Amino acid sequence: MTVRRADDGETPPLSAPDLARFCEFLYLRTGMQFGESKRYYIDRRVAQRMAEMGAATFEDYFTRLRADPVELEHLINSFTVNETYFYREDHQLKCLSRDMLPDIVSRRGPGDRLRLWSMPCATGEEPYSIAIWLLENWAMVDAYHVEIVASDIDTRALAEARAGRYAAKSLARLPVELRQDYFLPVEGSGAERFQIIQDLRESVTFTSANLVDGATLTAQGRFDVIFCRNLLIYFDDLSRRLAVDNLYDRLLPGGYLCLGHSESLARLSDRFAVCRFEDAVVYQRPREGVQPNRAQGTAAHG
Repeated sequence: MTVRRADDGETPPLSAPDLARFCEFLYLRTGMQFGESKRYYIDRRVAQRMAEMGAATFEDYFTRLRADPVELEHLINSFTVNETYFYREDHQLKCLSRDMLPDIVSRRGPGDRLRLWSMPCATGEEPYSIAIWLLENWAMVDAYHVEIVASDIDTRALAEARAGRYAAKSLARLPVELRQDYFLPVEGSGAERFQIIQDLRESVTFTSANLVDGATLTAQGRFDVIFCRNLLIYFDDLSRRLAVDNLYDRLLPGGYLCLGHSESLARLSDRFAVCRFEDAVVYQRPREGVQPNRAQGTAAHG
């Protein structure tokens, strides 16, 4: 099918069959579900990529997309959502230092490694928030080898995360003293921007991973705590179940999974125990010999 060029100022319309083919292609590679209700969003991004690649028709672009891993990476980057900020859903950070980590280290020795995973990490606000929170609120942080790994499918977001530069609005929920202790103003940047200090940037390892691609996840190893917040809402039930199974496999026995406030494992998996702590409801991969789905901890707020 021939369409208008992407550089003529108009969005090239995809036919219904083309839209369906494209959405299925994207779904199989990312788990993200799009359809006719998101047509404007899809058309704009496809038009931008067609213009960048100099493709005259959608068919030309789609042929290139299926054969070119680099272009697939650029396309996926254009479809991901990376809106976040520091100390988002900080009730889970409170739960991390008050309940989850004390439980985990009760079975560890001083100097042992603790692995925390932020997936997806977007532009880095979440993993850096974890690092700052532990330094400020967990007295045992220096007694263990804490490793924070942050992963995302969006390579552009990962590059921004490694640079650690943020607009003032991303820091709005941080207390003033934390902004002063952990950030430096970026001179000559025009708009007010701040860069997280080098020690914090070096405390987080950033990697590329796809939550519905088991091979990229296996390379990350296994973790004591996983933060996977506000990603499953973009998946359908089939992709959610696959993602949750992959997350279970990435947890060590006794490890914890934190989801977004509007997300739940109900009807997705019966392999986790539900833990209702004072600050948050989280999910635990049961320790060996412990049956899942037994509510643990105290009642959570809200």
